[in-house]
Amino acid sequence: MLPDQSGFYGGAMDSVRVRPMREGDLESAERASAVTFLAADRLSRRVGAPEPEPRSAAGSKQWIDRMRFFLTVDPDGCWVADVDGDVVGFAISQNRGRLWYLATYGVLPDHQGKGIGKRLMDAVLAHADGRPGMFSSTVHPGATRRYRLAGFSLHPQMHMVGTVDRSTLPAVTGLREGEIDDLAWMDRLDRDLRGAGHGPDHPYMLNTLRLVVSRAKGRPGYVYLGDRGQAVLLAAAHPRTARDLLWEALASARGDTLVNCVTVANEWAVDVGLAARLDIGQEGYLAVRGMNAPAPYLAGGHFL
Repeated sequence: MLPDQSGFYGGAMDSVRVRPMREGDLESAERASAVTFLAADRLSRRVGAPEPEPRSAAGSKQWIDRMRFFLTVDPDGCWVADVDGDVVGFAISQNRGRLWYLATYGVLPDHQGKGIGKRLMDAVLAHADGRPGMFSSTVHPGATRRYRLAGFSLHPQMHMVGTVDRSTLPAVTGLREGEIDDLAWMDRLDRDLRGAGHGPDHPYMLNTLRLVVSRAKGRPGYVYLGDRGQAVLLAAAHPRTARDLLWEALASARGDTLVNCVTVANEWAVDVGLAARLDIGQEGYLAVRGMNAPAPYLAGGHFL
């Protein structure tokens, strides 16, 4: 289904409007996101795993700031479903050159199974306009079926969690703190790995995350680190560089850490995590269409 000339999607559910996102939707969309993903985490929680916790106030603010950034950079990729002004579903996507990615997507649990998710996905895929694309997906059966029917290959993802055994940390050399002048070559590396640069995403991440880079021996790479030292996004021209960058992230970790979005194409990350005595599990898929799963590469949650 394509939008009409007003930009709205119609359908049998006249009370639900699927429309372009506006600045005023951000807080309502964040609340919908927090409820949706908490419910999904509870549903998929493994026996013995800790009870999922609601999103913190700081996490809510971070979500709103990131979605405001996406809404500013590429507003045509940002859509919501609303009922009487309340957001019940959301799909935030972005075009970066010849690549499309889906930053986040969901429908409130009591509105699922009514076709809202399909209408939102139709909207953001229309925005993709045939570009190759990627996103990180949950294991929700209805959602994964929809992704596959839309032509995406689903690559199972592993994750590793735990406290780093610091006695395992090797001496790593050739790394330094990243800076604004590094972003041009980082974009070139992105194009080699995923078909397009991160473009404006890099300055945003540089302002909100720690950046560590390597230019050693003509094998460049970079990793963004979160506030607890966890690897948020990692890209490298060679597995050796990728391993060094991940070891730096693990050395920076405070308390429990997470290495996420590890596909089979990135088994180098599995080797590093197991060597650091982290526990390995499986969670979700990296969905790609018109491209291969990038490697050596650990996708970032919202920025892919």
